[in-house]
Amino acid sequence: MKEMVKRLRAEIIALGGDVRFETRLIGLEIENGRVTGAVLQGQEGTSTLKTDAVILAVGHSARDTFEMLAKTGAAMSRKPFAIGARIEHRQDWINRAQYGPAAGHPALGAADYKLAVHLPGGRSAYTFCMCPGGQVVAAASEAGGVVVNGMSLYARDGENANSALLVNVLPEDFGGEDPLAGVRFQQKWERAAFRAGGGDYRAPAQKVGDFLACRDSDGPGKVTPSYRPGVKWGSLDDCLPEFVTSAMREALPLLDRKLKGFAHPDAVLTGVETRSSSPVRIERDKDCVSNIVGLYPCGEGAGYAGGIMSAAVDGIRCAEAVMGF
Repeated sequence: MKEMVKRLRAEIIALGGDVRFETRLIGLEIENGRVTGAVLQGQEGTSTLKTDAVILAVGHSARDTFEMLAKTGAAMSRKPFAIGARIEHRQDWINRAQYGPAAGHPALGAADYKLAVHLPGGRSAYTFCMCPGGQVVAAASEAGGVVVNGMSLYARDGENANSALLVNVLPEDFGGEDPLAGVRFQQKWERAAFRAGGGDYRAPAQKVGDFLACRDSDGPGKVTPSYRPGVKWGSLDDCLPEFVTSAMREALPLLDRKLKGFAHPDAVLTGVETRSSSPVRIERDKDCVSNIVGLYPCGEGAGYAGGIMSAAVDGIRCAEAVMGF
């Protein structure tokens, strides 16, 4: 992957592009409702890049950029997303559940899964970003907040498997009407997780058996949490909305019917995962243009994709729109 990124960069430069490190977009210059420049802050200070087109592919956690756009007058709206926790099992449990007697055969890699259930009350719960042989990782981008994510190394040979266990969140759940209400909602529960984790960037954790029984956990069972810098055992009820924890409790036994052992009492829930997708949509028309002419909101952060491949396809679409295809 590192070599691929280097080659992509080299190709961009060879075609006349300019790649700038440690540089961020802090503003837009606008005249008569049209983009005329991008204000950048880099190692040598602030500068303005004169341009009539900006493809805004910022990712779903660019909160400073969302704030800037709101002040600039870009049309934005609230968007549904999902929150929950990482659920972690021993990888050999997942292998046995998926491969049966063939588990452990050298021709088979680490098994994965993808699960979902629609609940009677209207909520849905599902797994996302499953990481075979992987680890739960820290993903906070602001001081005083705890956010978890997951990853696998190329070999996928870690002791544990993990995935996000998420519940859908709707704009009416946010507790606010402004376009950035979903961001405030995320921040609320990330800060609650920081407090529940002890205020030192450990993450709150609870065994599934204790979670289902509504009791605090005081230590691990057969699954050792992989999160670093470590976890603080307790209850996820302290750092997730009640409608989310209720839906997770309802969903876990149902998901266990689809994947035997998914609700194993020693499986570990580590919280919180709040960055599944963007809580904001930057509005655009059929030609991918914002209400500010020349601004092209793009990809997952702008609310037009749900993962790596769909974001890449949307990037191609926006590039073609700029070129007039």
